Amino acid sequence: MEKNQMPQENEQTKQGVLVIEWKHLDAAGETCDRCYDTGENLHAEIKRLQRKLDPKGIAIQLIETKLDETNVKESNQILMNGILIEEIIDLKVQENYCASCSDLVGNETYCRTIIFDGEEYDDIPAKAIRLAAMKALNLVEETSNADNDSTGCGCGCSGGSCC
Repeated sequence: MEKNQMPQENEQTKQGVLVIEWKHLDAAGETCDRCYDTGENLHAEIKRLQRKLDPKGIAIQLIETKLDETNVKESNQILMNGILIEEIIDLKVQENYCASCSDLVGNETYCRTIIFDGEEYDDIPAKAIRLAAMKALNLVEETSNADNDSTGCGCGCSGGSCC
């Protein structure tokens, strides 16, 4: 297991830090499609969250933990301050066959899926990441017409595939 940290903890906001750890498969520098999609959602959501949290003096520290095929069962996990997001918000974890991981590791592989808001996802959607972050910080997501669309997710997707 290899951990890459980015960005570093801000000393002035030591008390107000959200540590997000993302665990994903890394096979010779490549990751599976599911983990890739989760990573894209996570990086976009961190940028969005940081705009909300900066004025509150809360920093985000991302820890990326790269897993080899022996730890693939832990792949595509997100922890907030050391707690799995499925323990923070209402997510159900399941697994199914993952062709992408199977190709990368050279044998049949079953990976995590989640049930969130009644839908099954191979990746972790942005809305789940955002809700878990806000709950981990004991913050209620503020709503305003500028930030929220008809879905209430706040990303401006109008119910598109991001959430």
